[in-house]
Amino acid sequence: MRYVFTLALPLFFSFFVRAQERPNVVVFLVDDMGWQDTSLPFWTEETPLNKRYHTPNMERLARQGVMFTNAYATPVCTPTRASLMTGMNAAHHGITNWTHVQKDTPTDKKEESLDIADWNYNGLSPVQDVPHSAYATPLPQLLKDHGYYTIHVGKAHWGPMGTPGANPLNMGFMVNVAGNNIGHPQSFRGEDNYGNIPGKATYNAVQGLAEYYGSSTFLTEALTLEALKALEAPVQNKQPFFLYLSHYAVHTPLQADPRFVQRYLDAGLDEIEARYASMIEGMDKSLGDVLNFLEKNGSVKNTIIIFMTDNGGLSLVPPRGGEAHTHNLPLRAGKGSVYEGGIRIPMIVRWDGVAVPGARADQYVIVEDVFPSILEMAGIRDYKTVQSVDGKSFVPLLRNPELEDGTRVLVWHFPNKWQPDGPGINYRSGSRRGPWKRGYDMRGGGGELDDLGADIGEQRDLSRKYPARARELAGLLSVQLRSWNAPMPVDRKTGKRLRMPDEW
Repeated sequence: MRYVFTLALPLFFSFFVRAQERPNVVVFLVDDMGWQDTSLPFWTEETPLNKRYHTPNMERLARQGVMFTNAYATPVCTPTRASLMTGMNAAHHGITNWTHVQKDTPTDKKEESLDIADWNYNGLSPVQDVPHSAYATPLPQLLKDHGYYTIHVGKAHWGPMGTPGANPLNMGFMVNVAGNNIGHPQSFRGEDNYGNIPGKATYNAVQGLAEYYGSSTFLTEALTLEALKALEAPVQNKQPFFLYLSHYAVHTPLQADPRFVQRYLDAGLDEIEARYASMIEGMDKSLGDVLNFLEKNGSVKNTIIIFMTDNGGLSLVPPRGGEAHTHNLPLRAGKGSVYEGGIRIPMIVRWDGVAVPGARADQYVIVEDVFPSILEMAGIRDYKTVQSVDGKSFVPLLRNPELEDGTRVLVWHFPNKWQPDGPGINYRSGSRRGPWKRGYDMRGGGGELDDLGADIGEQRDLSRKYPARARELAGLLSVQLRSWNAPMPVDRKTGKRLRMPDEW
């Protein structure tokens, strides 16, 4: 019966979409925001960090849709963004690290004993034969081809300057505001022209927002205003739209959003953490502004909203304040790590009439699942892509959040050096099946086995207690990495790629 039910679901939702007006889709993507950077608890209990932040609009969205408590991205930004656009796992598309502003420039930090992995450092490409890039059919192109008005606002960061993937218009977007090759802004301040000051501008100066130069408009607010302007045409013309609102917040530089920072200073946070918290609240206001616009224009009931972030919260000190790698507790570590703090993200999906309001889905999902999910939501079934899609639609979970699949295997792969070594950072892979998660250290072999159901903080390595399960997960990870021909670092002494998890 379960098998028949599973087969029937796509037919049901395809009929549902045909019978109704095609839904609009908003992807609200936040940069570097962690699972705990919200007043909305994604764990089974409220924590001190949840009490620190003020995100009433995330709470509002969660009351209207389904919270995903076990949602995952990759350890850093560009791999996640490429997976969202292609439906491919990062180990498969080979964009395993963030991409540089300039072409043909790997971003790996130097490691004396290793040569860098042969990864796709020129990012994602909608056209063939760009060296060191992943050629794929992007999500917005498919939506555009099926009648959607496609809007990009904010951070793109799919590829370096001079590559096709650097320009959102090449990816199927009809409108682009402030998106190109950069991964973070030079400044969030309108007073600084977002970095566009003669003699001081760098590649990271944000483009396309000249009307706000010299004003007190924080970058998050400027992007929100531009997104709402861009929505007016499809709303008036009753054309289905896809809005990809991809905020630069809360990436560095950590700069205070003046509308909100005093609340956190008054609460006793140090200056750095008060700045960070104010950026979180500014992001949340943006979400509320989008919801208010859709309600005012009568579009909200026919608009799917997907809220998510691109990796775990930053936990390096500096630029964060306080004690290093404590910013995502009870999760371990943060951005750049394959521990939960680096890859587990907040995610909420609203779809009136389908998503169960106020529900929580504990089934684990991963960023490449967004691609097939949106296409199913849009009623686009017979699409063709040049890439094979790894993601699995989470639409059934919206209707029945209690569904569980403990057999699915998730994979993370980071064969790069991002920062000086830290917990779970650099040359690490991992796999999850059910509550069990297996880490892999490419340089030293081995890795922990954790039961996330009993130990969300990954503090008790169970690999010696359950060696058979540890070997099983290492084997599943190895099979998948081989099948995708995943990039691996090279030992300088031997000239050979480092060993797979099952080869130690």
